[in-house]
Amino acid sequence: MQLLRLAWAFAGAALCCFLIFLLHAHFMKEGQLAAGTCEIVTLDRDSSQPRRTVARQTARCACRKGQIAGTTRARPACVDARIVRTKQWCEMMPCLDNEGCNLLVNKSGWTCTQPGGRVKTTTVS
Repeated sequence: MQLLRLAWAFAGAALCCFLIFLLHAHFMKEGQLAAGTCEIVTLDRDSSQPRRTVARQTARCACRKGQIAGTTRARPACVDARIVRTKQWCEMMPCLDNEGCNLLVNKSGWTCTQPGGRVKTTTVS
């Protein structure tokens, strides 16, 4: 009798694990991003001009409520939507740790200044 109960308990646990796996697979389909994450879809670089490289990237994000696609530490990330609405770009910490962030005068983007003086300019479109 004891062995039969143990077998039923094991079968029930296995069935529960299988159902959880099916639910997870249903909601996390292949190619779907986890909430709060981003991935780079395309990245194009143009180095045709001397001393200047123009890079354009497109990212795909699955942001939580109150967040929107942005940039943190030079990578696509979900950031507070207020930052984008108010164009206070440096609040999302878009530059690397050793770089300084400055808003462009017209708030259309920001610059990241490296210690050696090299400047990377990012504009939002």
